[in-house]
Amino acid sequence: MGTQAKLVLESPFFNVSPNIVSTFDSNSKFSHRSSLRFQAMTTRRRFSLSTTAAAATTTPPVPPPIQDEQRKPPDLQSLMTRFWKVAVPYWSSDDKVQARLQLAAVFALTLGTTGISVGFSFLGRDFYNALANKDQEQFTKQLLYYLAGFAGGIPFFVLRDYAREKLSLRWRSWMTSYYMERYLKNKTFYKIQSQSTIDNPDQRIVDDLSSFTGTALSFSLTLFNAAIDLISFSNILFGIYPPLFGVLLAYSLGGTALSVFLGKGLVSLNFLQEKKEADFRYGLVRVRENAESIAFYGGEENEMQLLLTRFRSAFENLNQLLISSRNLDFFTSGYRYLIQILPAAVVAPMYFSGKIEFGVINQSVSAFNHILGDFSLIVYQFQALSAFSAVIDRLGEFDDVLDSNSKKGDQDSNEKIQLNFCLISSSNGLHSNGSMPLSNRVKLLHVEHLTVQTPSEATLIKDLSFEIFEKDHLLVTGPSGSGKTSLLRVVAGLWSFGNGAITVYVRPRGDLEMLHSPDVVSHQVASTNETIGDSAGRRSSEGVIFLPQKPYMVLGTLRQQLLYPTWTEDSDNLSDDAKQTDSLPFLMRARDARCVNDRSKKPTSEDLLQVLNDVSLGHLLSRFDGLDSTHEWSSVLSLGEQQRLAFGRLLLSKPTLALLDESTSALDEANEARLYQLIQAAGITYISIGHRRTLYKYHKKVLHVSTADSTSTQQNWSFKDVEEDPIYNFSKQ
Repeated sequence: MGTQAKLVLESPFFNVSPNIVSTFDSNSKFSHRSSLRFQAMTTRRRFSLSTTAAAATTTPPVPPPIQDEQRKPPDLQSLMTRFWKVAVPYWSSDDKVQARLQLAAVFALTLGTTGISVGFSFLGRDFYNALANKDQEQFTKQLLYYLAGFAGGIPFFVLRDYAREKLSLRWRSWMTSYYMERYLKNKTFYKIQSQSTIDNPDQRIVDDLSSFTGTALSFSLTLFNAAIDLISFSNILFGIYPPLFGVLLAYSLGGTALSVFLGKGLVSLNFLQEKKEADFRYGLVRVRENAESIAFYGGEENEMQLLLTRFRSAFENLNQLLISSRNLDFFTSGYRYLIQILPAAVVAPMYFSGKIEFGVINQSVSAFNHILGDFSLIVYQFQALSAFSAVIDRLGEFDDVLDSNSKKGDQDSNEKIQLNFCLISSSNGLHSNGSMPLSNRVKLLHVEHLTVQTPSEATLIKDLSFEIFEKDHLLVTGPSGSGKTSLLRVVAGLWSFGNGAITVYVRPRGDLEMLHSPDVVSHQVASTNETIGDSAGRRSSEGVIFLPQKPYMVLGTLRQQLLYPTWTEDSDNLSDDAKQTDSLPFLMRARDARCVNDRSKKPTSEDLLQVLNDVSLGHLLSRFDGLDSTHEWSSVLSLGEQQRLAFGRLLLSKPTLALLDESTSALDEANEARLYQLIQAAGITYISIGHRRTLYKYHKKVLHVSTADSTSTQQNWSFKDVEEDPIYNFSKQ
């Protein structure tokens, strides 16, 4: 479903004559719904944005699985609970005043359109009475009334629809901002991806939110319009012929019951279609992102089979959806067309006996159609409602996941690693000769009795303890799968499975090159849960930066690649066109005041050019027309160039501690040596994961991690000075 999956508000201009009422009004509604159903079933706008390259290196990508089992449709109470939970926050948010005023205006315009409908009912009666009586003067007068009614009434309907769409857009904008903030907060996006909590969160933010706001608003106005219509036209119809009102009730209630019975499977089918279409789109995105790897492998045939499997799953579900829709259409089509003659057939004997005039037939048909439409909302909109219920279910599920990740202490039982950040303050700790006493060396990392596990509680590292002081560059080695990268995840706050404690000591931005000795102040910045779940913003602002094997290339210019993630574009730098647009306040992201104060001054263009030359990437300026050129950098740059660019970011941000996960694996030894010399000269302390023997010469400490033996209680690690390592001595020969 997209934003097109909306419920229809009828136009009273269709209720002009018996023919217009019985054919044009019904057929126009029918064709609109048919188009709506087609759009809902095809679910053509399923975006599944890919996992970033950085995430792909820090955690194994878990593509959403294809689930062929039929999902049970949620019960009405669960749907209403989820609908309320998703819908309410906006109307009590900081934008509630504007939202409520606009909603009141929409309801007022809707009330006005109902009044116009009632007026046209009486105009139609007098118009056809004059026509049947061959009263030309009265006919001309009624015709002029009609034309005046059209001129005065059309603006109400246009403005009602415009106001409704504007409010829907405003609601969607707020909800998009609200859900994105929760999605990116506390590393929720990482947890969802790494643990495969739910499928396709991007689809839920882009498509389901759009569909929810538009359909919920249209449905609310439809119910309001139906209630007013019911009151207004029931009085008219009951006054014309009470038995016709009884026929109407029996017809509508019976039709509703049959529609619910025939279409009860559409809810689960619509939900599954959403997921299967998204899975197919995800597969196509994966092919695009990994085009080079697939081409090198010659894996086109395998990819074709995988894509066809996913498409076949979507096709089979859509086929079932079409069959269910066909069965429902057999009934609803007959239900709609029978009402074209039913009212006239009931009141015709009264006309033939002279008890009513011809115009009353028109009025009764018009009133009958209005009231029947009010009573038959489920019949007319059942497929749209079934699609909408799937949207509610998906958004409710997404909302529950976001809530569970935002609650403090809502961690698994095996998430017991304590991670704390402590600030380093400046004080005079130098000897009189300007040297630094050994006892005052700056501690940057303290690991105490750390046991690292997987989410399934398989042990990777047992009872690890060590300390890292400033310029004690640490090399972490060991076989693949031994937990080296998981250790960096723990230090970075991405991983908390296991037990133990880690304390990271960092300086505020700009204090890296202090000439005096700093003393450690035992001031805990945040508790474990707050620190672990405080997103990358706190870690970056406090001087810890992580460089993965495959760096993340942001969408933007070469300048933005270098500034990421320490500096972002300020709102002051927005173009004049962007400032002149009717931007909503909640779409303008305010920067964190703490980060603004902590971060050093943004580098100038000259600084960026110098860093590019330092990391041997000066040729990119001529190759890509300067710093402000925009390209798909992950595709146009080789992996070696991307790694050098990542080191450029590191040199610009100058963190207290850098975590390097095989960050020079694609570089030759000369470039590797140059980059390590640069970050050493910049005073950056780093922890590296690597397998090359050449890395030993750039580190002072080495941590060997071996594969853990589940049957043994022995430690599977050793920590020593690099000079004591036999591999280091061998590499020097």
